[in-house]
Amino acid sequence: MSDTMSQISSSATGRDQSLGATPRPFAGKTVAVVHAAWHSCGSYQVNVGQIAAYKALGARVISVAMMDDLAPRPPRGARWPTYIEASQDIGADRRYYSGAPFSALASRLLVDGWWRLIHGDQASWLIELAKRTPLPEGFESETIDFIHANHYFTLPFVETLMRGRKVPVVLETQDIQARQYMLRNKGGFFIPPYATYDDMLELELSWMRRADLCAHLNEEEHRDFQKLLPELRHALIYPAVLSAPLARGRDVIIVASDNYGNYVSLRWFLEEVVPLARGARVAIYGNIDGGVKRRDAGLYEAHRSLFKGRVDDIGAVYANAGCVLLPTVEGHGLSIKAVEALSCGVPLVATPLAFRGMQVDPATLGNVALAENAQQFAELWRDAQARAEGGHAPSPERSDTRRLYEDAFSQEAYARALATAAAEL
Repeated sequence: MSDTMSQISSSATGRDQSLGATPRPFAGKTVAVVHAAWHSCGSYQVNVGQIAAYKALGARVISVAMMDDLAPRPPRGARWPTYIEASQDIGADRRYYSGAPFSALASRLLVDGWWRLIHGDQASWLIELAKRTPLPEGFESETIDFIHANHYFTLPFVETLMRGRKVPVVLETQDIQARQYMLRNKGGFFIPPYATYDDMLELELSWMRRADLCAHLNEEEHRDFQKLLPELRHALIYPAVLSAPLARGRDVIIVASDNYGNYVSLRWFLEEVVPLARGARVAIYGNIDGGVKRRDAGLYEAHRSLFKGRVDDIGAVYANAGCVLLPTVEGHGLSIKAVEALSCGVPLVATPLAFRGMQVDPATLGNVALAENAQQFAELWRDAQARAEGGHAPSPERSDTRRLYEDAFSQEAYARALATAAAEL
């Protein structure tokens, strides 16, 4: 999953209070939210929302972060300090960390994991790492009543955490990961014979069968997994995304993190749309600048002035917006970036793919202008900019997109959906 607003600071206390009227079916129980040790990405924001929701439902919530690479014992090493510092707002009552140690190389990791990885089999590599991830320091004192795992590849680690006990496990899939691996492999260096989509998908499905319930955060993913695993229980639960500030400015912005899908989309925008926009203005925020520069230095230099990079307060960027552009032509799964744009209530200029995974027809949203091609996108962009400069934007709190956010993607909506799904286990 891509895109983030995790730079917006919001205290756990504030999130809990906003959900104060929610029933508390987890009162007196401890819930472990197990996730990859990622930050500054859409998946991290999803984890923050999960923890806040379970706390609002009455649980004591612990975060268990698993490193997706070989790493020294936390908090040592290059990646652990960075992750721990960047995830201070995660909101858990207690935090644990673990990852496969370098000593795992003495096992069959080179054969079962690394050898497959160099052929593009990221699915096997992550599973083999998870199998070798030890119980976190101090975790032996915990008694877990419920586990919410993120991504199939954490499930071997989840079995280590369960220590032979039977604990209900909800697996939040966050897209078909084999699809993401194939997309990433387009931009990486691997050697033949290349890993196939079918082989990686089969490994993914085999581990998913161990979960008690599979939760999916977008409509496409829900439909596909129901067909692939009809014997399992499935639930469509949109993620909770922290709201951006309501937009009351005049800036035209794009917000994007560095992943391959965003790079492809931004390349289309810069190469195909910008030349037709006749000087329309836009500022591009997020670490996508580094991704463009790394993959196409010439393209980056030609549009260097548009890139503003990662900022400490992305909330201020949304607050000053008069229009958000969503030029999405590549990507799978729900776009957190699109949900953030919905939440700020600002007029949007978007391609239909920006709304992938949502059970909504974006053409019915009054403050969304949809573009089917580059020429149309450029025209709608100019029109939206003129309205923003003229101060003619509708009240953000009463906009169609803000209402959609509150009904489907707010913390309250997510907690209600989680409580309903968990009641069936």
